[in-house]
Amino acid sequence: MGLEEKVRALLEEAELKKRKAVPASLQSVTKERVRLILTVIDRCTDDMVDAVFALLDDQQSSWFPKADPSLKFSDGASIGHIGAHIGILQRGNTRKLDREGRDYWIKPLCEVGVVQRVILFSDTGCFLPGHPIAKSPNSAYRLDKEFVELLKTPRDKLDQKVQLWIDDDAVRKRLKLQAIMAVQASRQIDRKHATLISTCIDIYVKSFLPGFEVLYVDDRDGDRITEDARAKLKKAGLVLVSGDAMPDILLWKTGTAFFWVVEAVTSDGEVDLSKVTLVNRFLRRTLPDAKVGFTTAYRHWRDVARRQGKHKNLAPNTYLWVQEDPSKHFQIVTFDDHNHSHLTFC
Repeated sequence: MGLEEKVRALLEEAELKKRKAVPASLQSVTKERVRLILTVIDRCTDDMVDAVFALLDDQQSSWFPKADPSLKFSDGASIGHIGAHIGILQRGNTRKLDREGRDYWIKPLCEVGVVQRVILFSDTGCFLPGHPIAKSPNSAYRLDKEFVELLKTPRDKLDQKVQLWIDDDAVRKRLKLQAIMAVQASRQIDRKHATLISTCIDIYVKSFLPGFEVLYVDDRDGDRITEDARAKLKKAGLVLVSGDAMPDILLWKTGTAFFWVVEAVTSDGEVDLSKVTLVNRFLRRTLPDAKVGFTTAYRHWRDVARRQGKHKNLAPNTYLWVQEDPSKHFQIVTFDDHNHSHLTFC
């Protein structure tokens, strides 16, 4: 049985047992945490996040036939293993990630010390450091132990720990600066995002969310939270701290614990499950009874097709609004064999 067939069998087995092939967290680390830290060093693509998450997998036994039986996937995995984990187990596709893409989702992580190169020594079934034999089928990768510990850091100590980790490596320092400058440059050059945010406030909010007040808008360079916004957040009972979700638009139904988030998408940043989790955590830290609705806004239907055709990442029970089709919005619901109460006939 080939690698892809073996991994598809694992996926089918999980589906038969009505469980996820890959849990929401591995070694107590979520993809949300991985994405947060990789963003700081400008090494955050979906493929990189999923590669790191794959290498956290200590649930699967090693996929190397000659590995010691006690070893796990996280102890060392080949490019093919990682690609199959991402493409088939994590994403539910029929094929693994393209092997040639390793230059885009493994090599950059090796350069900053997130991932280490190792090789399986067949005589012992254990992994040794480095790739001493070119193009060996036993060449593999694993996460750096220090980086794994960083991923597990408690939230209140994370900022300090990440900075120490960055300061320990000149390349990571350069990449952090590069990430900051990239954000500033994109905000200066691409005003489409700010324009869509403005349109959402002027049209979508007024049409579909009457009674909601704008608390916060993220369309600025420099200091992203104005003093006026801080005052409004305080009035609503909220306090933003480092690491909190920074939605494009945060709305409040005055005098209630009901909020709404709008994400204006011109490149990426839809309301996905990670965004829902982050926003709820932020709101309920000070308002345990807070409730929140979500909308992802695009400029054109072609933007919807371009993004969702590839990522399919809109969170269930959120809404979709398209600027060029402004008179309606759409609720995202998932099929549920046991509950059809959400269906509306007209």
